[in-house]
Amino acid sequence: MKIKKFDSINVIPFIDIMLVLLVIVLTTASFIAKGAIPLDLPEASSSKKLPIKNLEISITKDGKIYFQEKEVDPKRLKEALSSVGKDDNIVIRSDKNSRFQYFVEVLGILKEKGIDNITIVTRR
Repeated sequence: MKIKKFDSINVIPFIDIMLVLLVIVLTTASFIAKGAIPLDLPEASSSKKLPIKNLEISITKDGKIYFQEKEVDPKRLKEALSSVGKDDNIVIRSDKNSRFQYFVEVLGILKEKGIDNITIVTRR
């Protein structure tokens, strides 16, 4: 009985598996990078790093308001902000194409609740 000698290894199945895994990783990474609420932020010449503990309010270009990535109307936003402390930092992300009225409405609600620690997010 003669023993066969292997001169090479077939790597084509291995390459196929790696390409499939690469497609899965790239697809998943693109969803993670976009975030939950896509906004086109306005630009500003000066900016600072955000504090670590933030409560986020987002305003889309069509006027939808999100608090902590959940869509709320202004009445529910008032209810959600009732549990927020005055020392908590509120971060407002507003789409640059949204009406200014939506932004002013959110600021009015924050002032009504006595929240003064507000950060407005822009891009540099």
